[in-house]
Amino acid sequence: MDALSRFLVQQPLLILGVAAVFFLLWALLKPQSCALLVPAFAWLAYAIWEWCILIFTPEANIRVDLLIILPLLALATLWPVFKMLFWALKLLFRRHNDKHTD
Repeated sequence: MDALSRFLVQQPLLILGVAAVFFLLWALLKPQSCALLVPAFAWLAYAIWEWCILIFTPEANIRVDLLIILPLLALATLWPVFKMLFWALKLLFRRHNDKHTD
């Protein structure tokens, strides 16, 4: 947990990197990946938030805001992953059924 908090707290450039990965995935998988914009913008907003915290209140060491932000980020990140997996499984199932009906 400590390593995760070192990665996610007061590290706006690392957080921006996570957002960039989701934007890149969205750009590569455009037709079926609009859901990837949700975590991309969520991580971008969190990077901006962390930058503001770092600039305006660098002495903030008790971060109650993370009790809300981190679960929302987890949901925003996991939802499209599961959605894309469900889409891929549905596509595989459809192809499997098409092979057996011919």
